[in-house]
Amino acid sequence: MMNRNASESLHIVILGGGPAGSACGLALLKLATQIDRAVKVTILESKQFAGERHYNQCVGVLSTPLPDLMERELLVPFPTDLTQALITGYTLHGDREELPLEGDDEPSVALRRVKYDGYMLESAMKRGVEVLPVRATSLEFHEDGVIVYTDSAPVEGDVLVGAFGMDEGSAAFFSRQAKYKPPQALSSIVTKYHPGTEAMDAFGKHIHAFLPKHPRIEFGGITPKGDHLTINIAGRNVDAPLMSAFLKQPVVREALPNFEMARQYDADDLRYYKGRFPCSLARNYYGDRFVMIGDAAGLVRSFKGKGVTAAVQTGIRAAETILSAGFSRAAFDDHYRSANEDLISDMSYGQTMRSVVILMARAGMLDAVIRAARKEPRLRRALFGAVSGHESYRTVWGDSLAPASLTAILGAVLKRTS
Repeated sequence: MMNRNASESLHIVILGGGPAGSACGLALLKLATQIDRAVKVTILESKQFAGERHYNQCVGVLSTPLPDLMERELLVPFPTDLTQALITGYTLHGDREELPLEGDDEPSVALRRVKYDGYMLESAMKRGVEVLPVRATSLEFHEDGVIVYTDSAPVEGDVLVGAFGMDEGSAAFFSRQAKYKPPQALSSIVTKYHPGTEAMDAFGKHIHAFLPKHPRIEFGGITPKGDHLTINIAGRNVDAPLMSAFLKQPVVREALPNFEMARQYDADDLRYYKGRFPCSLARNYYGDRFVMIGDAAGLVRSFKGKGVTAAVQTGIRAAETILSAGFSRAAFDDHYRSANEDLISDMSYGQTMRSVVILMARAGMLDAVIRAARKEPRLRRALFGAVSGHESYRTVWGDSLAPASLTAILGAVLKRTS
């Protein structure tokens, strides 16, 4: 029975101990206490976050409303002590033009994602979540429960939460057993280097964003993080040679201080790490006795803005659905999907924006847009909202298509061609 009586004990198994899984576990125990429900939560996570033995390919920039979300909904303080740098804005680069962009929100926080992940998982453990250091290998759904097979002992539960990100092995056995179809994905390459203290101070507190003309690179960025700069590119199939080519582009090299000193401060400079992140909604991401959250569901913004915030939000929303409505397909359809309508309804706007931005970059129109934005505040606000993730893409489109914005862009394009 998938809508149990409140007096019955419930065992929720969460596959993955990243921010989505940890947030879901924390929310389940908090809500269970509020409604006086007996709940056991088990997280299966094979990665070792302690000691930084695991590298997370996420750049690691966290912003509002995440701190408030953690403290209000999870009763977990935001870990300000993990801060490597404060990000006050962005600098958007064209071929020859650049534009600094700043908003009115609190500064974003740059940190090591593996440390943040470890903090969240430790918080869940302290609250009472059981964490098993095992890797799931297969699963079975039955009328009376779920069995998760692992590289150790099997784990049985009433409902399974998929918080495994873009892990292909987990997606494969979910696909076999539940007709789950993972989201489409972009690949990313991340690296870093240490330019020295003076160079870091001179670099400032902006993330530098690039939209290259190269057909395989959708965007790139340079992020200040304490004593080093993190550099990332993303696209359908980016690889190490493409990152090397990106680093050689004059507009990128000009933004990298003391690049010739890479590896002299730290021998591990310019090591490349590869990852993937979703760029579409997954199919069949919930059903009887299971639900996906975070990246596994594809519930993220285009350009991967605020990915951790979306992970935490969807983890909380899944927990609320399980304890208030049950864990049948109908319950998730009625409650979980509608709770995520803010993310789902904005996806078409974001995907269209992504296509238009890529087309403009390929056509060499970005410089004209930057020149127009210098004169038109609403267009400048649209660009900030697009690169920062602080506004919905529906709002970004509204600002971009405003008559004043379109007039400014047309004027800049005509001036370029005259």
